[in-house]
Amino acid sequence: MKLLTVRTQAEMGHTCRGTINLATASITVDDACNFVISNGGAQTYHLKASCEVERQRWITALELAKAKAARMQAESDDSGDDFPAPREVAGSQISEVQSAMRTLGSKVEDLSTCNDLISKHGSALQRSLSELDSLRLTGEAGEKIRQVTERATLFRITSNAMINACREFLTLAQTHSKRWQKALQAEREQRVRLEETLEQLAKQHNHLERAFRGAAQANTSADNKGDTGSSSPVHTSLHPRNVAVLQRLEKVRPAMRTMTTEFFDAMEEAPEFITVPAEPHFHKRSSSNISGFNSEIGADDQSSSSQDLVPLKKRRTRIPDKPNYSLNLWSIMKNCIGKELSKIPMPVNFNEPISMLQRLSEDLEYHELLDKAAKCHSSLEQMCYVAAFSVSSYSTTVHRTGKPFNPLLGETFELDRRRESGYRSLCEQVSHHPPAAAHHVISERGWTLRQEITVASKFRGKYLSIMPLGTIHAIFEKSNNHYTWKKVTTTVHNIIVGKLWIDQSGEIDVVNHTTGDRCHLKFAPYSYFSRDVARKVTGVVMDKDGKAHYVLSGTWDEKMEFSRVMQSSRGGENGTEGKQKTVYQTLKAREVWRRNPLPEGAESMYYFTTLALTLNEPEEGVAPTDSRLRPDQRLMEAGRWDEANAEKQRLEEKQRSARREREREAASQRTSSQTEEAVDEDSLTDPSLKSVSHDNYQARWFEHCEDRVSGEQVHIYKGGYWETKDRGNWEGCPDIF
Repeated sequence: MKLLTVRTQAEMGHTCRGTINLATASITVDDACNFVISNGGAQTYHLKASCEVERQRWITALELAKAKAARMQAESDDSGDDFPAPREVAGSQISEVQSAMRTLGSKVEDLSTCNDLISKHGSALQRSLSELDSLRLTGEAGEKIRQVTERATLFRITSNAMINACREFLTLAQTHSKRWQKALQAEREQRVRLEETLEQLAKQHNHLERAFRGAAQANTSADNKGDTGSSSPVHTSLHPRNVAVLQRLEKVRPAMRTMTTEFFDAMEEAPEFITVPAEPHFHKRSSSNISGFNSEIGADDQSSSSQDLVPLKKRRTRIPDKPNYSLNLWSIMKNCIGKELSKIPMPVNFNEPISMLQRLSEDLEYHELLDKAAKCHSSLEQMCYVAAFSVSSYSTTVHRTGKPFNPLLGETFELDRRRESGYRSLCEQVSHHPPAAAHHVISERGWTLRQEITVASKFRGKYLSIMPLGTIHAIFEKSNNHYTWKKVTTTVHNIIVGKLWIDQSGEIDVVNHTTGDRCHLKFAPYSYFSRDVARKVTGVVMDKDGKAHYVLSGTWDEKMEFSRVMQSSRGGENGTEGKQKTVYQTLKAREVWRRNPLPEGAESMYYFTTLALTLNEPEEGVAPTDSRLRPDQRLMEAGRWDEANAEKQRLEEKQRSARREREREAASQRTSSQTEEAVDEDSLTDPSLKSVSHDNYQARWFEHCEDRVSGEQVHIYKGGYWETKDRGNWEGCPDIF
């Protein structure tokens, strides 16, 4: 038999001899095994199948092919009217969509053809069964015919239901098909227009930025006495309309820079819980308690603010601007991959004029959170403020890509803000390898903070990981609540290429060892593909029985809020791990912490906060080991970086010499103790001989002992510093500078 081909309207004039166009062909059944295909003219084919079932398979296939041929011919006729020619930039995407739409249309037409076939053959089957039933056969044959008739009736009812559903689907699909196609085409065209608009904006931004820089350079050369940080002289040389556009672009400039930044890919994790507004009756029932709590805190705040004394002196608000020194970081770091950051000799070009001890003291910028926590009567509400305080310490790291100075062994830093804020803080570098700093803060407002932080860092080539090790303790005198938590990992990205940016990731468990309350905080790592807000932090405050009472949410660089949980339930399953999410019904969120704005001109002052600007301010009466007196750090702050690098090398060599001297003393003590041990066995009970180590350095203001809460070997403040400062006698302090 000759092949039956499907041709478009344009190709119909070039068919070979004997071809029948299926779009207009007629297919009829001759008898049980024969069927006829004809085009109504000279071409007619009489075909015979091996059996009736085979004949029906051929007819079904030909009917489907006929419907497809008719549909393709119709599309070939009006394709130019339905889809206008797309723009070249999105042509391939629109062609792909049109192909998908044609495929869907083909499936709909197939369904329509099957619908017609089922109707036709179902009616024929019903007629055949009726004819059999009219024969009135008796016995077994009659029973079989009745069974077949019943089954055929059930099949007809089911088929009619399916046919009706298919007919409704076809009607809806045909009604909305053109509308969907037009809407999709409009979306594609809008996308093309948006891409062109973004390209034009990028060109305008580039042009305005060059004009801005040129005007700034011209203004600087013309007026040596003018303020380089002022932008008004620059704007006078531009068109007023360009000035307005430039001002708007400067506001969104940081966001535009991040679009070209190389980001660290992180897997987006599904949230562990979902919060929804609580029912109205919960708000009515709890309004009195919440308002009472607010008024109580507000009254305490007003009374405490009225009791505050004025500062002893006016703190500085500026430091010298950062010089523009260019240095290739990769040329220094390429041979240090995998090493400890503290063991890499780094020039001050990558530092900020502040020590790690001073950076650690910056955790106290939002000490007001601990002041408010000390006034809380509920340990669960107190936990919210402590958790917010643990998050607030990271807000200063958003733009601070500079590395703080590694403290010298025995270096100290005091922060006496008793008159302004009611607290005194003392830090001391108690170990050099590994580097460890002990910190102790006592506040007159009812709380104590202490910690010993050991920083472990690894340079991985593309990014730098900083892992703070150690436990932070917060103790409140009134309630005797004792809280502990640890810090999360800090990652510095784009070490080799691109703009440096910092991310915080990990989990924090704030534990109240007195009551058993716990707050689990989760710092979500940045992901370019995440739909969540960047730098997101979430947490839940639970009692010792695991019941949730508060939900915390926010970002570690901007603000934190907490909401009271009124009811909780198990929700849907987590798609990533199959775990069920918890749904918390909460009251309206209340802001518990918000970041303080940066001072004016912070971008030229290492992005220091208002508190950081005052940390290295010279102050009388401090210990001779205080970080304010460190010469290389002071030279760097003044912009004399070459002298600072030379001074840094001198201090490091002096520290190495002091270490070698301690090692020699320790070795001589071990030799002496072994000689005495051979003579006097009682010396084995002398604890001073047992405590001798390879380096017998002992901290000046902190004592090495075991922490009763965490069980860790830590350094705890043993007292005496502030009394020594009052006397002005620093004879016991080492000479490290």
